[in-house]
Amino acid sequence: QVQLVESGGGLVDSGGSLRLSCVASTRTFSTYTMGWFRQAPGKEREFVACVSSRVGSTSYADSVKGRFTISRDYAKNTVYLQMNSLKPEDTAVYYCATSSVMLGRSMSQYNYWGQGTQVTVSS
Repeated sequence: QVQLVESGGGLVDSGGSLRLSCVASTRTFSTYTMGWFRQAPGKEREFVACVSSRVGSTSYADSVKGRFTISRDYAKNTVYLQMNSLKPEDTAVYYCATSSVMLGRSMSQYNYWGQGTQVTVSS
């Protein structure tokens, strides 16, 4: 069982920045691809970004490419999502999750999920 706890969400003006963190309680953190997803009100949960195990390769949704950066700290069992140039359409609950599939982009490829952190971008 893996527990994931996200933090760092909040209210920010359009064009601002936030950094989300997700701490994983597992001894096998380094073996998982770590992903971020988001869900806006009335919409389906969608892929945002992921970072692979060991090598640290990354993948991003087109909507956030060039604005968001995902990274991981193996010593702290933590994955980060640096979000810059935020837009109102980035408003959503952001979830981190673990996957055994390298650079998985589908929800079905992720097995453990955090409780989510709210990000609200005002126009």
